[in-house]
Amino acid sequence: MEIIDVHDPRFLQFGRVLQGDFKKILNLLQATPMPEQGTIYVGSDPQLEEADILSSFSQNFYGDMPVQVGYCNGHNQKLNCLEYHKGNEINMANEDFILLLASFFDIENGKLDTSKVVAFRVPAGVAVEVYATSLHYAPCGIHGSGFKTLVVLPRNTNEAIPLNPRDPSLWARNKWLLAHPESNEAKAGAYVGLVGENIEI
Repeated sequence: MEIIDVHDPRFLQFGRVLQGDFKKILNLLQATPMPEQGTIYVGSDPQLEEADILSSFSQNFYGDMPVQVGYCNGHNQKLNCLEYHKGNEINMANEDFILLLASFFDIENGKLDTSKVVAFRVPAGVAVEVYATSLHYAPCGIHGSGFKTLVVLPRNTNEAIPLNPRDPSLWARNKWLLAHPESNEAKAGAYVGLVGENIEI
């Protein structure tokens, strides 16, 4: 599939590139652990949430709302799932990575066709804000390489909650998940909401 740079105008329906000095947070991100295989997600990391960093994200990008700063690190080349939150998400890394994105408005009867998914390459050191209406999931590495990606979200997002029988896609706090039938998440009971190819980069 075509991989589009985030500076391309086609990214504007999914998010925006942020301006700022992110060297300090990227240096701290580099010290976070990298698994040998698979991915790890930590929603709130004390080292990344130093007072000035936390307040900077809160004040500059979230209208002074409480936020959390964490990371998603590891190795991934497949779509597997798409999720969305009630609130935008900020991502950046010290290396190039790929985001697989789709529009919330392409969900029909609780399903999304993976042919609607678009791949965007985020260059090293570039911060992007992914809109709440953009479905996304774990990043993909470039040419099979690993990634350490910063994840900023509204506070308490992705915390475990009891499953809601009235909304099977609500997989965690502020996390609506559409799983591909081939994914481990589907095998664990997540709502199967993706139809079509399980895209691999």
